[in-house]
Amino acid sequence: MHSDQLFVLTIIALAIMGGVAKMWVKAQHGYPLEDRNSRRNRRRNGLFDDAGPEADRKIHLLSAENERLVGQVSRLEERIAVLERIATDPAERTAREIDALR
Repeated sequence: MHSDQLFVLTIIALAIMGGVAKMWVKAQHGYPLEDRNSRRNRRRNGLFDDAGPEADRKIHLLSAENERLVGQVSRLEERIAVLERIATDPAERTAREIDALR
């Protein structure tokens, strides 16, 4: 075998191994396993993008949940800041502040 042929075969083998590794990673992370033909057919039939009322509803629900979670995280951060302040402040200062509130 000539070195040129060996080089070409090495490139082909690397490309095949790369494709196999890509499919393995997709399978491990739960992504759909597709080949070029299934993507091409979905694109031709107008199914490639998930546009539609169901997709819009999912987006709306996820946006609402995201806003709720952002608010919850903000409130928890405020509570943690107060707890950190209480834990790190000297006892006399905390007692004075509590007495001042009464």
